[in-house]
Amino acid sequence: MERTIQFQKDASVLTANGQQFGTLERVVLNPENKVVTDIVVRTGTLFNKADKVVPVEYVVETTESQVVLSNEAGELESFPPFEERHLVSESMDAPQNPDEVPPVVYGSPGFGSMLVPAPGEQLVTQIEQNIPAGTVAMKEGAKVISADGKHVGNVERVLADPSVAQVTHLVILQGLFTKASKLIPINHVMTVGEDTVHLRVKRVSVQDVDTTPIAG
Repeated sequence: MERTIQFQKDASVLTANGQQFGTLERVVLNPENKVVTDIVVRTGTLFNKADKVVPVEYVVETTESQVVLSNEAGELESFPPFEERHLVSESMDAPQNPDEVPPVVYGSPGFGSMLVPAPGEQLVTQIEQNIPAGTVAMKEGAKVISADGKHVGNVERVLADPSVAQVTHLVILQGLFTKASKLIPINHVMTVGEDTVHLRVKRVSVQDVDTTPIAG
């Protein structure tokens, strides 16, 4: 039987030959069927960070501290960025007339293009996430809220069935000084968002789950 896939907060993401590519930042999953589709890996240095989207099929091994990618992952820098930002007109819609003149842009090599607004037009930043439609990029460390509105912990680890990459449990971390983890079955989860996970059970049910102390 294959070992459970585990995506631990801040785990090192390694290439097939053992070089560090980055650290785990988010787990991308379908909130309906709870299947993991991708992971978001933070790369770069402190002042030059970049988040890359890596399909889960390139993950060949996981431990509590590492995620190892396959040889098929190829050139890791070629993976798309998690977010792309575009300057667009606040009133810009898709052209209705195919002969409509597109906005004028200018730019210079290395700096990309810039939109030139018409007089009186306002520009806004539009953020696009490069993840499959309908999925959610859940942050490791997302708050977990019980059915009675109590903050019962934060997501520390995501466990999934290796055969279908379907989430089976969330490991949540509780406490500031005396830290402990609790294993939450995925059928206790009602909704999943980027920053928050809502449970269908009350706080008392979470407290009844077995607790394992964590050194820290």
